[in-house]
Amino acid sequence: MSALTLRSVRPYGGGGPVDVVVRDGLIAAITPAGSTPAGGQDVDMDGRFVGPGLWDAHVHFTQWVISSRRVDVGGTNSPDEVVEIVRRALAAGAPRTDGVLVGYGYRDGLWTTPTSLRALDEAFPDDPVMLVSGDLHAGWMNSRGAERFGLHPDASGVVSEADWIGSLQRFQKAASIPIEAYREVADAAARRGIVGIVDYENVPNFLEWPERVAAGVRSLRVDGSVWPDRLEEAIAAGHRTGDPLDRHGLVTMGRLKVVVDGSLNTRTAWCWDPYPGADPHAEHGCGVQSVPVDELRRLLVRARAGGILPAVHAIGDRANTEVVEVFEELGMPGIIEHAQLVREGDFARFRAAGLIASVQPEHAMDDRDIADLHWAGRTARAFAFGSLHRSGAELRLGSDAPVAPLDPWHAIASATTRSRGDREVWHPEQRLPLDVALAASSRTTLAVGQPADLVVVDADPHACDRDELRGMLVAATLLGGRFTHRAV
Repeated sequence: MSALTLRSVRPYGGGGPVDVVVRDGLIAAITPAGSTPAGGQDVDMDGRFVGPGLWDAHVHFTQWVISSRRVDVGGTNSPDEVVEIVRRALAAGAPRTDGVLVGYGYRDGLWTTPTSLRALDEAFPDDPVMLVSGDLHAGWMNSRGAERFGLHPDASGVVSEADWIGSLQRFQKAASIPIEAYREVADAAARRGIVGIVDYENVPNFLEWPERVAAGVRSLRVDGSVWPDRLEEAIAAGHRTGDPLDRHGLVTMGRLKVVVDGSLNTRTAWCWDPYPGADPHAEHGCGVQSVPVDELRRLLVRARAGGILPAVHAIGDRANTEVVEVFEELGMPGIIEHAQLVREGDFARFRAAGLIASVQPEHAMDDRDIADLHWAGRTARAFAFGSLHRSGAELRLGSDAPVAPLDPWHAIASATTRSRGDREVWHPEQRLPLDVALAASSRTTLAVGQPADLVVVDADPHACDRDELRGMLVAATLLGGRFTHRAV
């Protein structure tokens, strides 16, 4: 294969311009600019800045693709506002999924008027309506919508956690998403410098992603997770974490995803303390334990025997304590997804147990007000990226798209500044150093012998302020030395 040379690029953080020579998908040489003989394909980057290609460590890819096809009810502050948006959408003939008007993005954690089945039934007695919460952990529906999907909400009109999460798969099947939609979204990710994602969608990723790649979705590397209901199928098929799953080398077998609790916005994250106004002795006063500890232990043991590594969703501090203890007991490393609220004594246990904290910095900005309300007095250890880093834990950054946009520059900016828009900095002691945030957003380095997964940007991240980081201009993205995005 002929060489590709990126001429006159500058590594992040200083140093003179260099030429980066790529051959056979790897970085073959890094030499002073102008010292590499002409040959192969030469691309002048005119002094722009180069770094490792970016990864999003937590994505629900199909939900991200679908979200643009749903009625946007985000940013609403009351049930009445949601009803009005849905009413306008129905009047305008908004597309439906299997006859159901599906909306996405409501967050009711700060609403003074709660959701209700009656509100949607009275407004839409004849139209099935299904509204997906912004955190994906709940759905608010009317009776017609509930009937369509065989769900049984109470007077709130809401179904959450286990009963709800399984229904999301039915929405996906009913949506009949064309392959072009997946390709467009993957290409859009490449335009933001992304070379890879970890897909935690609750589908058979080990089957679906190789099919997508074969159909031409080739802008990203993908680690495809497996959920407990398909664990035995994956093991029986001989899939082990890290194994290649397609002939292009883009898809690898990922981890077992286990969800042990709920979320902050839905007030189902499993905590040591009750939520405000909740009965501390009530079954769910402190949140929801979605998977009992004994079952979590059994799943991790089974996965380890089958060569599949674990990634465990834990948001509340009780969930994090329990999950860390299981990992310690089994003596096995793993990933804790989210780690949004952690007891002070548990931070150091992440490193000691060999655990990776996979966190989503945009959530700290989205949820700061609801955390101040529902985790009052505890927010010094909420979204505590700085504490995790100082404890020695390895960090990975992601978006949880569609819960936050699939854009690593947003995550990097929020992780390093803890502010957005005109808001003041929230718990500045939990900011991450930029080098740490960049490393937590990539899997390679700019070095000879490394994969040529690269991003070329217009400005040095080290010279950017918060908003410049968020809006970083990406000139080119290379995946194994192949341009997946090029604007120069």
